[in-house]
Amino acid sequence: MASQLVVDSHPSDALLRSDRLPHIWCPGCGLGSVMSCYADSVQSLDFPVDDNVVVSGIGCTGRVAGYLYMDSFHTTHGRAIPFALGLKVANPDLHVTVISGDGDLSAIGGNHLIHAARRNIDITVICVNNFNYGMTGGQAGPTTPFGATTSTSPAGNYEQPFNLPHLVATAGAVYVARWTSLHVRQLRDTMREALLKPGFSFVEVLSPCPVGFGKANDLGEGLDEMWFYRRRSIVNHDAALEDVGLSMSEDEPIVLGNFVNRERPLFRPAVSREALQEVLYGAV
Repeated sequence: MASQLVVDSHPSDALLRSDRLPHIWCPGCGLGSVMSCYADSVQSLDFPVDDNVVVSGIGCTGRVAGYLYMDSFHTTHGRAIPFALGLKVANPDLHVTVISGDGDLSAIGGNHLIHAARRNIDITVICVNNFNYGMTGGQAGPTTPFGATTSTSPAGNYEQPFNLPHLVATAGAVYVARWTSLHVRQLRDTMREALLKPGFSFVEVLSPCPVGFGKANDLGEGLDEMWFYRRRSIVNHDAALEDVGLSMSEDEPIVLGNFVNRERPLFRPAVSREALQEVLYGAV
């Protein structure tokens, strides 16, 4: 019944694999909003959907690729970005997007993240940050705020988290933004800008994880957790990125905005596409 409803009436039905619905995400999770914003942004573009490829890693966010009716690849843990790089080098005409979580992209995949930004690879990375490893038990990760409670930090996280916008901008990203999964219009428009931007673009989306993170920190249900972030949010597109780190304190704002939009030379492979194909497959 739910699948047929999507087929009959959903505005993004052309981009959703309705046979795989309903999805597996927990009630209150923000990933449905993120996926909807991405589908809307793709539909608003002038280039065909067939020119889009979505790559994901492992985790709750990694399931997004499996629900989208376009060429999509669910890769191994932390390896979404190098897989996307291979696609882009093999076929530069593709519009390649990586959609994955904070643990997948900035922990085991952190090395790939900074070097993709450094090289200015022409891909878009959408990082859904829910501050923990939500699928595997709510463990602390590289973006878990200082003092936050998780299954592996029951007395409070004592490590300083990554400030992801600052990290990727410093490494060389040409487009950097942050919104929450509640800012659906801003997020949709930002994703569109990121997809159209030549070079390495990065969008961080703060999203509730009511089961893995919210419950451990007494944040209530998913919407309660989202409002915890929303009421502290300010929009400042010109913010100094070293000052946009995240914490659990009500006294410290969560800074949102489209922070970076600049130009840098694009990454170019050392050999042409034709030469690469000849090496791989022989002369045609």
